[in-house]
Amino acid sequence: MMAFIRPRLRRPLGIALAGTVFAAAWALRGGDAWQLSAAMEVTVLVTAITTYVRAGEDSDEGAMAGSRADERQKLLSLRARALGWNFAMVAAFIGVTIGVAVKAIWWWPFLVIFAVAGFGHLLGWSTYSTAEEGTADDADSGHQVRSPASS
Repeated sequence: MMAFIRPRLRRPLGIALAGTVFAAAWALRGGDAWQLSAAMEVTVLVTAITTYVRAGEDSDEGAMAGSRADERQKLLSLRARALGWNFAMVAAFIGVTIGVAVKAIWWWPFLVIFAVAGFGHLLGWSTYSTAEEGTADDADSGHQVRSPASS
């Protein structure tokens, strides 16, 4: 999917694209604080350039920034995302609970976050589950089971 973009450029381009879209949305919003979009864009570009420079370094941080992480670094990234997801779920649950308890009208955004995160978790289980996979070898013949993709 992203084979046409060099690995070192993937993360800086993602940062620049997302930040520019947000800064443009802020500028289109108008109002008294539309000038903040210029400061946002400068910050985004500095962050993208810093990420690009860091991606060229021969370190763990450089490998992560350059989209060339090894298994250990990918596991670290996966654990960090899982911790972030846990915090988001707990915060959303607390927000829904407090909002409902005080009969406030602001409880529903927390419920939406809670529902979307829960759906994503269930989708991940159904997508990456190994419950339907067979054993690694055929118990009757002692031969390894052939993959349907290899035939």
